[in-house]
Amino acid sequence: MLYLTRKVGDSVVIDDNIEVTVVEVRGKTVKLGFTFPEDVQVLRRELYDRIQEENRSAAVSEDIIRHLGGANSPAKDISEKKSDTDENAGNS
Repeated sequence: MLYLTRKVGDSVVIDDNIEVTVVEVRGKTVKLGFTFPEDVQVLRRELYDRIQEENRSAAVSEDIIRHLGGANSPAKDISEKKSDTDENAGNS
């Protein structure tokens, strides 16, 4: 981890296209300003961590459903619809 000392108004540039500026310091709180391209996503750490955990949980749930061959498994639904279509085509 890189540690820097900055004063209000000082900036740090990251990868030529992201600028972080110290806007205000009040007690133990530092207000930062960010300038970055529209295609760059910037999230607070607690929000980023929550999204990652939700993604992991969803992936595990999907794996469990797939492993158990759950009744609402998307793969099973597609397979059943295909066999229904195949049977109906043969009856025409």
